[in-house]
Amino acid sequence: METTFMSGIIKQFVYYKTVGDKTIAQLSFEDMIYQPNDASNSISVIVKHMVGNMLSRWTNFLTEDGEKEWRQRDQEFEASYTTKEELQEAWDKGWNCLFDAISPLTESDMTSIVYIRNEGHTVAEAIFRQLGHYPYHIGQMAYIGKLLKGNQWVNLSIAKGNSSTYNKDKFDKEKGTRHFTDNL
Repeated sequence: METTFMSGIIKQFVYYKTVGDKTIAQLSFEDMIYQPNDASNSISVIVKHMVGNMLSRWTNFLTEDGEKEWRQRDQEFEASYTTKEELQEAWDKGWNCLFDAISPLTESDMTSIVYIRNEGHTVAEAIFRQLGHYPYHIGQMAYIGKLLKGNQWVNLSIAKGNSSTYNKDKFDKEKGTRHFTDNL
């Protein structure tokens, strides 16, 4: 059970990171700093916020509050990356922090209490909280990317109008032990 539960959590995070990676790969830096309007964030700002959240939440995850004193959340919503490479490096740093924190966890850790802004969460609750937060922002990134790229956008899931073909292909294959993340 331990391996299945934790490997399932890790696979979900890998899946969402991959969606973000594939979004970033399709876009220029100019695309990533595009801001639809004053009330919206650019992809660059979304990445900066996610990285700030990841570094705060996952650094010393089991022993320190997830909202670190050094985090400057409001500044995460101010553009600062100057190149795509800088953005990519920060993105990878945030995800590495997350994976370094959760990879050693076991089933017995899931009921331990950790704190986020001085509120207790079980480890499982804290993980599920982020499994809701990160896909929310990655979806925003993908949507902005799709708007910017139009017909040049490479779909990250089943393309519009292709559900029947996709399902036929899946059901024509023999059931196996493959996992949905195996082709990422």
